[in-house]
Amino acid sequence: MKNDPLLQPLKIRHLNLKNRVMLSAHEPSYAEDGLPKDKYRFYHVERAKGGIALTMTAGSAVVSEDSPPAYNNLHAYKDEIVPWLKKLTNECHEYDTKVMIQITHLGRRTNWNHSDWLPVLSASPLREPAHRSFPKEAEDWDIERIINDYGLAAERMKEAGLDGVEIEAYGHLLDSFWSPATNKRKDEFGGNIDNRIAFSMKVIDSVRSRVGSDFIVGMRMVADEDWKIGLSKKEGFEIVKKINSTGKIDFLNIIKGHIDTDPALTKVIPIQGMPTAPHLDFAGEVKKMVNIPIFHASKINDISTARYAIESGKLDMVGMTRAHIADPYIIKKLMNKEEEKIRPCVGATYCLDRIYEGKDTLCIHNPATGREMSMPHLLNKKVNDLKKIVIIGAGPAGLEAARVCSEQGHSVTVFEASDKPGGQINLITRSKRRKDMAGIIDWRINICEANKVRFNFNSFASKEEILSEKPDIVIIATGGIPNTDILKEGSDLVASTWDILSGNVNIEDDVILYDDGGNYPGLQAAEMISSETSKLEIVTPERFFSPDIGGMNFVPYGKNFYEKNVKISLNSRVKSVFRKGNRLGVKISSDYSDLTFEKETSQVIVEHGTSPVDDLYFELKDQSKNLGQVDYKSLIKGLNKEIIKNKKGDFFLFRVGDAISSRNIHAAIYDSLRICKDF
Repeated sequence: MKNDPLLQPLKIRHLNLKNRVMLSAHEPSYAEDGLPKDKYRFYHVERAKGGIALTMTAGSAVVSEDSPPAYNNLHAYKDEIVPWLKKLTNECHEYDTKVMIQITHLGRRTNWNHSDWLPVLSASPLREPAHRSFPKEAEDWDIERIINDYGLAAERMKEAGLDGVEIEAYGHLLDSFWSPATNKRKDEFGGNIDNRIAFSMKVIDSVRSRVGSDFIVGMRMVADEDWKIGLSKKEGFEIVKKINSTGKIDFLNIIKGHIDTDPALTKVIPIQGMPTAPHLDFAGEVKKMVNIPIFHASKINDISTARYAIESGKLDMVGMTRAHIADPYIIKKLMNKEEEKIRPCVGATYCLDRIYEGKDTLCIHNPATGREMSMPHLLNKKVNDLKKIVIIGAGPAGLEAARVCSEQGHSVTVFEASDKPGGQINLITRSKRRKDMAGIIDWRINICEANKVRFNFNSFASKEEILSEKPDIVIIATGGIPNTDILKEGSDLVASTWDILSGNVNIEDDVILYDDGGNYPGLQAAEMISSETSKLEIVTPERFFSPDIGGMNFVPYGKNFYEKNVKISLNSRVKSVFRKGNRLGVKISSDYSDLTFEKETSQVIVEHGTSPVDDLYFELKDQSKNLGQVDYKSLIKGLNKEIIKNKKGDFFLFRVGDAISSRNIHAAIYDSLRICKDF
């Protein structure tokens, strides 16, 4: 283990990094008033505790007021940021984790209707598809003030005690000057490469003059936009050499691709089902032409790939950001020879899609991420008052409950009606693209087995069977079943998305999928249907299809629907289905009009979430001590306050996940963690 490439130190000028793994710059959207207050600090400090060598805060901290913080970015232009960053840095330093920050001007990658309603700007007045704002062309006075803003921002970071800054130049303002796709200028900042990078060179000079030589300055930069009209590899490598030759940049963090559309973004930051580390070799090419360390992060979410990246000499520092969102303790577990205990990143990209939807970062199967102030990542405590706990259901909620309870030393028995664990995830993984979701189940099963959890499969647990176990606590994690009973008539004539995903029904030649759920089941079923029939129409009452799916995860489905010529009818509701000869008649209306019309089809599939399987819960409720009640006020604070409503009760009773109501995997797992952690 001492010879593990990932655990070798790295020196960057005067700065000693204890290993080769970093948290690359990303914006978790935890800022408050543009400042890294307690929630933000706890998130980074937890990763420092986990052993990471470097945490790169912010993705990105904005240097100017006219860079509206589209992702709840930190405000690097505020003096008030200094004491908050100082506190974060000092606490990370206690664990010998170095701290840097990425600084930027977002350019056109934002919108004017944030913050102070100032116009956004770019090298040229060309609209970015993702944010849809029309930028103005940066004027001479804009360039002058922004150069100064970069220097002042870097100075603040040095004052806060950080170890360095990373200047961001991909998809933002600086590289909009580099790229032929976004720079149409005719002045001294347009035309040849030297002109196009002149602004960036002035920024580098401004930063270095403010922080001096005893402070690390790096750049995260695109070296090939992989775009017919954009920055070529040839020109990108020229820029790399020119920046390296200044001697003012201490490391380069290499990016390949452009990010102005969701499909392009997923090539830079690959999602589930896409290849691992697609740009590693490219970063390795850059390393051969410079004399400074090379950093890189792009779907390097497992130890083996990360180790290869360092061992092969392609990188000096490897970013494992999404992996550390899933498990902050990767390095400690590696050092303790507990690699098998690392919670895997399953690539769901729930974290990123939430950011791009204006929400905070969460991990699909680690509910402690972003909740470090109230939820534990590690359950090391062993309780003195050991309990007998019976759990019904071995889906994600039931397995998380079993994991948490067994980690604390309790005796745990799980009853599962099917022949294997997984619940709804077993349907999800039928899609080749989403096979990695099995990691959510596999990781928990491995821990449960190590903790001697007793599993009873093919067991429809009855009330009597549960009571015979003489449990102290009963947790109902029975999930839900598809709810198709939403039509005025004809519910008996339709099938559910589960029927499609499981393969229980054959797909007909002509299909209408009515999606009133707006989440993955409808999307995934539609993809399966479109692969087997030439005529699929998706009907949804929403203004756009699958509103609960983020833009990044929608990309492969959008590609499929376009190529398969799938018809999508928005603002439309299926009201009823009826027999019409050997076909089905479908009545369709809209919330926007009283007009109703009819269509014919061979098959109707309905997605409307799930109805809870809660019979057992209500059978047991009257015999429980708490009558199923949960104290929400304490739960919100991270505590599960004991409630006794029935002194004659024999056990405490809880239900979690879809056994309560139709939600998602994260909600189910979070239910179990915060209810069970204090048993």
